[in-house]
Amino acid sequence: MEKFTQKELEILKYICKGYTNTRIAEKLFISVHTVKAHVGSMLKKTGADNRTLLVYMAAKANLV
Repeated sequence: MEKFTQKELEILKYICKGYTNTRIAEKLFISVHTVKAHVGSMLKKTGADNRTLLVYMAAKANLV
């Protein structure tokens, strides 16, 4: 698994809490488009097909 950026880890923390992209954007004062870009990057880095698998893989790798 490729290394996540600090912003990706921050977004991952909120994904693990069940936040939507819109809510994450509000919390971090960034656009929804930016959140989607980071989520897409994390999915690509891990090879995960969805957010649920992303959370599982991140937990297994002790990232969260």
